[in-house]
Amino acid sequence: MFSIVQAAGWPIWPLLLASIITVALILERLVALRRSKVVPPGLLQRVVTEYRQNGVTAAMVGDLEAHSPLGRVLGAGLRNVGSSREIMKEAIEEAGGVVSHNLERYLTTLGTIASISPLMGLFGTVVGMIEIFGSQAPSGSNPIQLAHGISVALYNTGFGLLIAIPSMIFWRHFRALVDSFVVEMQQQAVRLVEVLHGQRNS
Repeated sequence: MFSIVQAAGWPIWPLLLASIITVALILERLVALRRSKVVPPGLLQRVVTEYRQNGVTAAMVGDLEAHSPLGRVLGAGLRNVGSSREIMKEAIEEAGGVVSHNLERYLTTLGTIASISPLMGLFGTVVGMIEIFGSQAPSGSNPIQLAHGISVALYNTGFGLLIAIPSMIFWRHFRALVDSFVVEMQQQAVRLVEVLHGQRNS
């Protein structure tokens, strides 16, 4: 690996940094965006049952909001349980916006890396081509410098694509995952509002 880095020249160092950041972001998002952590199953039914047994208490809402992103959205509705349906929905929408923003954390960075990695690889290719042309002399080519220029060009192009492809795949996966979570939280929040206002039984 070290020999490849040496052959690729200095333009590969920004790509190595980008690859480290990419791996860290992907691992962090894989942990943070687990369904059991974002939209825990059975949470809505548990909230409705506890509300019917004990009503709304500050401790209940506080625990719910600290529980999960879905809990924050449902907790916003419970904090306004004495208000009209429209006010409850507004509070839920505001909380949902904040939760959605938090779920999209780091995705912009991941998408940016996916977009610029091929360009960084292309920059390395240009540097390699410059070295190739620089090896040309009236007396003939310098084989060592020519080989080094080709190595810089090819390694940087390949490494740029190697970073960009998985980055783009995971960026699209995480975006789709966040969108599905947001839709599911909206549906459960609407069901909570309807239950609290007596329009649904459960």
